Amino acid sequence: RKKLKDAIRLSDERSRDELSKLLPSLLIAINEMIYKEENILFPTALKLLSEKEWEEIKSGEKEIGFSFITPDYSSNENKAEGKFSGEINLSTGGLTREQLDAILKTLPIDISFVDENDEVRYYSDSKDRIFPRSPGVIGRRVQKCHPPKSVHIVEKILSAFKSGERDVAEFFIRLNGREIHIRYFAVRDDNGKYLGTLEVSQDVTDIKKLNEEKRLLNWE
Repeated sequence: RKKLKDAIRLSDERSRDELSKLLPSLLIAINEMIYKEENILFPTALKLLSEKEWEEIKSGEKEIGFSFITPDYSSNENKAEGKFSGEINLSTGGLTREQLDAILKTLPIDISFVDENDEVRYYSDSKDRIFPRSPGVIGRRVQKCHPPKSVHIVEKILSAFKSGERDVAEFFIRLNGREIHIRYFAVRDDNGKYLGTLEVSQDVTDIKKLNEEKRLLNWE
């Protein structure tokens, strides 16, 4: 893998001399990998893996990507099934209600969801919410949750999402000395049907200060 990355880099840099030195060993490594796959990996996998395991492998192929062709998977593929009792089955696994609720509370962002009828259905109850919410907003029309002077903007976003004209709207504001990134996403099903709008707000003050990599754990 490193040799292949080096070859691509040298090709981009037009370093012909270095590339010509690297190519022979790269081609040998590729041929050895192909031989091992065809004569060891694939025959062994065919003997040992069950049909269910092959289905699980298949379900992850699209995420990894394909080298030469992209298979035409049918639209009625089975969703990933929960492996544990009490799970809510999702498209890529399953979670218990408790796990799902805790995950949404732990995310370092504020989330609010408005359904296709413009009614507030959910907000994440994290301890450090940027914009406070109360249970009283659940079931209310989203237009009544905003100041009158901004309702026309809300209507414009929702209208564009419902028509399919737009999928994202974003804003940046400064609040109490912090920089806040607010985004609205059109939520659609696999067929493109509009299901609602997701509001995501994030404090990006510290993120904007990042100027170098941090690969080592340092809790001090």
